[in-house]
Amino acid sequence: MSIQLIRHATLGIEYAGIRFLVDPMFSETGANPPIINTENDRRNPLVPLPVGVEAWFSPDAILVTHLHADHWDAAASKALSSSIPLFCQPGDQETFRTAGFQHIAEITEASVTHEGVTLTRAGGQHGTGEIGQRMGKVSGFVLQAEGHPTIYIAGDTIWCDEVREALDRYKPDLTIVNAGGARFVVGDPITMDADDVVAVCRYAPYTQVAAVHMDAINHCLVTRDQLRERLAAEELLKQVWIPEDGERFGQLD
Repeated sequence: MSIQLIRHATLGIEYAGIRFLVDPMFSETGANPPIINTENDRRNPLVPLPVGVEAWFSPDAILVTHLHADHWDAAASKALSSSIPLFCQPGDQETFRTAGFQHIAEITEASVTHEGVTLTRAGGQHGTGEIGQRMGKVSGFVLQAEGHPTIYIAGDTIWCDEVREALDRYKPDLTIVNAGGARFVVGDPITMDADDVVAVCRYAPYTQVAAVHMDAINHCLVTRDQLRERLAAEELLKQVWIPEDGERFGQLD
C-alpha cells in the first residue's frame, strides 16, 4: 500500500495492485472563486498541483465521495479518460454520465468489488443543523482486500455517529480524515477541525490516522501547523500523519 496526497482531498492510492484516484480536483491556482460566505476572498485553489503527480491523470479507477467542486471539478472531468471505471455515492451517477463517463457504479448499501478490492460506502455529516442539511449527502469509502490493510476514507464529515459506526464496524488500519475545519462566517465547522481529529484518535487508538484537506481552499481555516501543535499538546502526533502536497505515506508497521 502506498498513498500520495496530491492536494486537498485528492489522493492517489496504490492498493492491492489497483491505482485509485480519490476526489480529483485539478484546477490551476486561483482558477475558481472563493467559497461564498467565508471570512476571506482568496481564490481557489490556493496552491498549485505539486510536481510529479501527472501519472495520477491515468488511474485504474476513480472514487468520488461527493460532487462539491473541491472534490470533483471541471478540470478533472476534462483531463480524465471517460473509459476509467468510476465509483460514487447514490444519486451522483447521472452527473458523471452526462460528463461522458462510461463505466459508473453507485455504491449503495451493498459493497462493490473491483478486481479483488471490496469498496463499501460509509455515511457522514457535512456539518450541523441547517448548514449540514444544505451541504447535502456525503460519503466515505472503506477499501478491503485479502492480505492488505483496511483503509477508511472518511470524506467530508465532522466527528459524528456515522464515523463512530464505521470505525467500530471495520476497525481500519488507516483512517484518512478531511481536516481543515472548513466553515462559513456563521455556524459550526463542516469538516473535521482539531477537536474532531483528536476525537478520532482517542476513540480508535488502534488506527493510524492521516489528516488531509488543509491549506488549499479558502474556507479551510485550520492549518497543518495548527493541527500539529494541537496533536503534539495532546501527545497524539505519532498517531497522525499530516502529509504535505505531493508527499507519499501509508507504510504501516
